[in-house]
Amino acid sequence: MAISSLSTATLNHRSHSSSLLYLAASLLQSPAPRLTCTTRVASSHSNPKILKSNRRSRHGHPLSPYDTDDDARAANSDELHDEEDDNWSSDDEFRDIEISETDRQRLKLKNETLKGQGRTRHIGKNWDLELSSPARNLAKRPRKSVARNVKYTMEKIDGDGVSSTLNSKVKEAESSAKNRFGHLSEELDLDERYFPLLNYLSSFGLKERHFLQMYERHMPSLQINVESAEERLEYLLSIGVKHRDIQKIILRQPQILQYTVENNLKAHVSFLCSLGIPSSRIGQIIAATPSLFSYSVENSLKPTVKYLKDEIGIQEKDISKVVQLSPQILVQRIDSTWKTRLNFLMKELDAPRQSIVKMVTKHPQLLHYSIEDGLLPRINFLRSIGMQNSEILKVLTSLTQVFSLSLEANLKPKYKYLVNELQNEVHSLTKYPTYLSLSLDQRIRPRHCFLVSLKKAPKGPFPLSSFVPTDESFCRQWAGTSVDKYLDFRQRLLLKDLAKKYESQ
Repeated sequence: MAISSLSTATLNHRSHSSSLLYLAASLLQSPAPRLTCTTRVASSHSNPKILKSNRRSRHGHPLSPYDTDDDARAANSDELHDEEDDNWSSDDEFRDIEISETDRQRLKLKNETLKGQGRTRHIGKNWDLELSSPARNLAKRPRKSVARNVKYTMEKIDGDGVSSTLNSKVKEAESSAKNRFGHLSEELDLDERYFPLLNYLSSFGLKERHFLQMYERHMPSLQINVESAEERLEYLLSIGVKHRDIQKIILRQPQILQYTVENNLKAHVSFLCSLGIPSSRIGQIIAATPSLFSYSVENSLKPTVKYLKDEIGIQEKDISKVVQLSPQILVQRIDSTWKTRLNFLMKELDAPRQSIVKMVTKHPQLLHYSIEDGLLPRINFLRSIGMQNSEILKVLTSLTQVFSLSLEANLKPKYKYLVNELQNEVHSLTKYPTYLSLSLDQRIRPRHCFLVSLKKAPKGPFPLSSFVPTDESFCRQWAGTSVDKYLDFRQRLLLKDLAKKYESQ
């Protein structure tokens, strides 16, 4: 082998630090394409106005806002079945993060304080963390993938034992790292031996402002060796986490870079699989709730599942469905008010417990809705339009997400259109409750107006069943025309409505 043929003198003459060697190898590394699953975790959005604002962790601490951004963003959407992807895994979510000069000064002050304390920091109740240690970092062996690249490069050594390729790559890596991270290193007092880590994380789209955010949230996450970080992130990718989701996972839960694969990551994945969750959905659940890894499987996650079964009444076979619909339920504090909401609905609607449990199974967020601001106003609205308790129960059992829809921006406009434009009675909603979940602007109004324009709208009450099928089926069964013609009509209608709104401003 070319490596073994190097003389000791030549190696000493050409040696560089292990960090720079890794940088050179990483520049040569060409990651293989990954197969990713297109299945998505079902939307777990809720209207923030009807959620209790003082939610806390099971230990009594306020819940991190980073565990609920997806719920908050999806809550802005009125629709449940007729919307495009809510893009909860978008790479752009943290693009506009700006670090103010005040924050920079605060970080510098924090650095000086930590330096005065010997740069020691206690890590909270995270499980199986690997703490930063220079000795441990230097003792770590490179991963095989890195070693292969180094070996490949070293095999290009010429007859005199001089590797011009390696030398130039190391120098290029050294210069590039100093240029990219020199300012950040000064600002955070970050040792240059962690540049390979920053370089590796940059491959997932993280930039300087993201590293500042990580430092502020959890400084030790930037003080681990790059081989350990690569091992953990490669494991996440191997179980189905998408490459584009890694950035958001790290920003939400930077501690994940310290969680060991064997003692933490694999244990939590095994727990999810034990609930009956398909392996194809594991990656989406982790991306939605990365804080899952900071909770003990035995002391936290399993007791939560037991409570859902024993106290709420969710059947064993439905636990998997509940977790897939709302992964956050595993990390939310067990609250006695969960049972209070169940009892309220049973009494208010004169409903059997089984019916309410069915609602929870379909829409687990129901357990967190405020009774005064969320549940009761929507029940009263359905009563105000002429529904009896039995009809309300039928609608809510079929479409529990009604509790998450805005009264003013969603339910009331759809009801008015149902009665005034479609000439339907309110009781038709018990047969087609899905109507309430569809987009008024994107589906209901366009399809109705399209059939009217073609003079194919039935006389009398407009059939709500025409709103249910896909565009292709609608055009074939109801309109008798091409999808392109319908989509063109819808686009012109939307532009016309937009122009009217613009003129009225």
